[in-house]
Amino acid sequence: MTDSDAVADARPDGVAEDADVGRNATIRRGTVVYGDVEVGDDFSTGHHALVREDTTIGDRVLVGTHAVVDGGCTVGDDVSIQTGAYVPTNTAIGDRVFLGPHAVLTNDPYPLRRDVGLRGPTLEDDVSVGANATILPGVTVGEGAFVAAGAVVTEDVPAGTLALGAPATHRPLPAELDGGNGRR
Repeated sequence: MTDSDAVADARPDGVAEDADVGRNATIRRGTVVYGDVEVGDDFSTGHHALVREDTTIGDRVLVGTHAVVDGGCTVGDDVSIQTGAYVPTNTAIGDRVFLGPHAVLTNDPYPLRRDVGLRGPTLEDDVSVGANATILPGVTVGEGAFVAAGAVVTEDVPAGTLALGAPATHRPLPAELDGGNGRR
């Protein structure tokens, strides 16, 4: 199902072509999916989501209302990108990842100050990122790690670790948060 004003053919160069969207997609009103995006089955968006060029998205992925996935990203299977989350260019997201509302990933270590390559974060499988957390450029969040709401992650988070605070510190993952992100 595609709402009447959702777009599945917008390219930055103005050349229209159909995005490769799998079966059972629900693309809601106001959403833009660029024409060269590849999306798996059971894709769903909220309203006014944006998925930009050269992005590959797996099966059973949600891109929530007003969420942005900028170009050149890879997103695995069973991923939930909640309302207002921002995923910048050159970000890699594994399988079963949860990005809470208004989580912000960044890719420019020196905005407007230095001309450097953009390096998005890497979120490995089974990562959870709480609401309003910020993850800085080039940071890797290891498999099964949990980033608490409001955390500012400035360095790599080891697998199976809890990151909390600003700047984030690392603690052992509490038993109740262990075990990965199962499908809901």
